[in-house]
Amino acid sequence: MNSPNTKIPLPYNRSRQAREAETMLDHLTDDFDDNPAAMDYFYDLFRRAYCQGESLEREGVRVGTTCIHAPEELIYAMGATPVRLCNGSYHYDQVGADFMPAKSCSLVKATLGMLSSENVIPKVGKLDLIVNPTTCDQKKKASAMMVGMGHKVYNLELPPAKESEQARLYWQRSVREFVQQLRQLTGKKLTRKNLTAAMARTSRAQAAFRTLHNFRRKSPSLVLGKDVFLVTNAYFFDDIERWTEAVEKLNAELARRDQDGFCAAQKKAPRILFTGSPPIFPNLKLPLLIEESGGVVVADETCSANRMLYDMTAVDEWLVNDMVDSLADKYLKPCTCPIFTNNDDRLRRLVELAKSFAVDGVVYQAFSGCQVYEMEQKSVADALNKEGIAMLYIETDYSPDDMGQLTTRIEAFLESLKTRKRNRK
Repeated sequence: MNSPNTKIPLPYNRSRQAREAETMLDHLTDDFDDNPAAMDYFYDLFRRAYCQGESLEREGVRVGTTCIHAPEELIYAMGATPVRLCNGSYHYDQVGADFMPAKSCSLVKATLGMLSSENVIPKVGKLDLIVNPTTCDQKKKASAMMVGMGHKVYNLELPPAKESEQARLYWQRSVREFVQQLRQLTGKKLTRKNLTAAMARTSRAQAAFRTLHNFRRKSPSLVLGKDVFLVTNAYFFDDIERWTEAVEKLNAELARRDQDGFCAAQKKAPRILFTGSPPIFPNLKLPLLIEESGGVVVADETCSANRMLYDMTAVDEWLVNDMVDSLADKYLKPCTCPIFTNNDDRLRRLVELAKSFAVDGVVYQAFSGCQVYEMEQKSVADALNKEGIAMLYIETDYSPDDMGQLTTRIEAFLESLKTRKRNRK
């Protein structure tokens, strides 16, 4: 295995997306001292997949997913492999802009741009099915575009609310119908045995993530947020067992760091909670700017990290139909996605995270054109303000053109947090 700091020669005609990924990885590895040794696995994984274009190992049927609402346990149980399709490449964002409105969400544009392209990086292979949960309006409309590109798409229908029993039953029926779709695709029947085995695989991964999540509570910080975001992004495409083992090794190293009193950031570095539109590799520019400017991201509330792996499935009856309903509940009840009409759970969760992780401020990212995150920032700001928690709202996209402006705003915000902290003493 190559060291992540060893620059692997790339072909002269390497793709723009490969250069984009290489630049980001160089920032993540070279511009920070004392990166955890266990992170070498993840740095190398991204270099091989994104820079060298190495094909990813996939077992059986490949099921692409556009959102965390697609129950991966059911996909594994039916002998298929889930592949998360959310994309953070500015190159694919520009490709998607050829057939998407200019004010569309960068994440949706980049995902469609990737699906419409040849020689995709990372190489996920031929997708036998794309599961598209009907979350935001842009993803709903993207479904028809995916079909037009020649992909087989199944729309997994979500209710607009989650509080009522009607919404719960509607979602459970949607998930049961998804099981039937998978059965037609794979020719396999869902059983208690194969679903229990699949849940065990994901439960171990979730347990490893929760341990990592709890290490981030430590002050001073044991690990930087830029590394945690890379770890959770690796979950999109890595083999789940290898990913879990790598996270467990990282946790063991963080435990040693804790015993040794190690500091990953300056002791007085402002502690930041990150929320809003998710940082998807290679677009980690905002978390990276925060930590390059002297802050440290100690917690997050996004669908590509905390929200993706935090919640566990609670099963009351170990009969296959009851297990499917329990899985459906796990993907609906705790979810704090802004697509729901009433989202008090998100406000509560953010305040809870801010307090339990002793954060100094919150950075709220909204991709330009992502209306649900843009519309919800006011209620989030009001809820945090009542608790005396400062928030910086940033509307951005995948373009690198606003890096200078963002750096100025972030540095000013971090300095204001330091001033508030001094004044409280």
